[in-house]
Amino acid sequence: MKSLKYIIISAMVIAGGMTSCNKVLDVEPISNVGTDNFYRNAAEVQTALTGCYNGLHEPLVTEWMLTEQRTDNSRQNSPTSTAVQRLELNAFDMYTQSSQHQQIYNYWISVYLNIRSINYVLQSLGVTYENGQVIFGNGTAVLTDAERADLAGQALFLRAYHYFNLVRLFGDVFVVTKPVIPQEAKQLGRSPMADVYKLIVADLNAAKDNLSQTSYGSIASQNVGKANAWAAKALLAKVYLTLDQAGSALPLLNDVINNSGYGLESSYSRVFSIDNEMNKEILFAVRFKAGGLGLGNFMANTFAPNSSGNAVVNGDGLGYNTPTDNLSGAYITPTTGASDQRKAVNINSYSGRPYIQKFMSAVQVENDAENDFPVIRFADVLLMKAEAIGYDGPAGESVSLINKIRERAGAIDYDGGDFSKIFYKYAADGSFSVQSEQAFWNNLLHERRLELAFENQRFFDLVRTDKLLGTIGNYFESEYQVHYRRYRPAITVDALKANLTAEKILLPIPQREIDTNDQQRIPQNPGY
Repeated sequence: MKSLKYIIISAMVIAGGMTSCNKVLDVEPISNVGTDNFYRNAAEVQTALTGCYNGLHEPLVTEWMLTEQRTDNSRQNSPTSTAVQRLELNAFDMYTQSSQHQQIYNYWISVYLNIRSINYVLQSLGVTYENGQVIFGNGTAVLTDAERADLAGQALFLRAYHYFNLVRLFGDVFVVTKPVIPQEAKQLGRSPMADVYKLIVADLNAAKDNLSQTSYGSIASQNVGKANAWAAKALLAKVYLTLDQAGSALPLLNDVINNSGYGLESSYSRVFSIDNEMNKEILFAVRFKAGGLGLGNFMANTFAPNSSGNAVVNGDGLGYNTPTDNLSGAYITPTTGASDQRKAVNINSYSGRPYIQKFMSAVQVENDAENDFPVIRFADVLLMKAEAIGYDGPAGESVSLINKIRERAGAIDYDGGDFSKIFYKYAADGSFSVQSEQAFWNNLLHERRLELAFENQRFFDLVRTDKLLGTIGNYFESEYQVHYRRYRPAITVDALKANLTAEKILLPIPQREIDTNDQQRIPQNPGY
């Protein structure tokens, strides 16, 4: 049997029928396919579910704009350009995004369209959500109990993943847990964040209880790439950390670390090699497949430097997501001048211009790379455990977990001072030990930044630990002379920092979603 990556092509026709519409909450049922007749057995439900996995692709086209570009990790590389695409990216980078922003709408609609497809799968399985509980009943598909549990667990994981991103980016959002007709959709209101999280927790609890707990080394080839109980537990742990419920996260993380069979790869570069996909460090990834199938990864061409011809990637690059000097310098230890091994994997340069190397591979045609995109890695699980434990002293388990990640990268262990203060533009204090609780939290965020760079985690990390505004304010000051002073139209560092308000942490609800609803007035997020 072939893995998910190689059967995903079979769902293309179905997925195409599921995603052709103009408005996310005002759509007709699946085109030309009667769902009551189609989802009749496990094979047909799996085909539809494979289309939902494929539906993870489109949100990634814009997710990096809404996350990485709103941090100190990346920006677009042409500050003097006034092209529309560059100005759209600048709006995220400088926190001037508006409710009219096309890329916010593109992300919003792509996520809700896939939620819609997932809800059709859950309906066919007889799975509903009521009063904070996931309920298993009888659907249209004739299945064994084991088949129903596994397929439902996968669908619930995917729905929770989408809603977790939505609630962190937009706050109160529309909770849609079943297929709805247009008039019903227009009557839905925005649910409070607490209710959205209630759904996410319920979905992930049901997913972890129903999905396979087979250890990594024993996963059958046909199940490689599919959501399993270990991925659900790790994602649920991150949800609990976001809700400041470390006590609930820790047992889940310990279970994954001790029993899943997943672990760190021997070298950082091996984690992202296209010859080593779905390795023991990858609990879940959005999978891509090159070869002209319409399933290739767009990142190589989008992230490679513009006007680089075929020197970096076939078909030239756009330079839309470029590493900052601040991040490049963060990999360097001032006392030695050496970079750890992760920098070369994450960042390369062409004619003096940095670009993201992490997702770069040879392509025959544009936007058709092989690279998968990691969503949950074992390194993340270890660092989440350090976060869940909190500071337990310079010789405690949390520091040892951080150092386990650093040792794999060939970086020196923490053994004195506040490691987060050693960015290239800051003077090192001469020691690197974690000797205080504040230093520990700074170091932990610093390590997550270096390890998970360009994996769309940095923004959420900074928001979760209430450090976004201070960190980005400092970043604006450090990068102004090397980058922002060249922006057109011109902007001062004070104006940059003035844009950075608590209200701009959440994105606006797309204005067209509000304007096209003739049934109710949808409230907008403050500040927009």
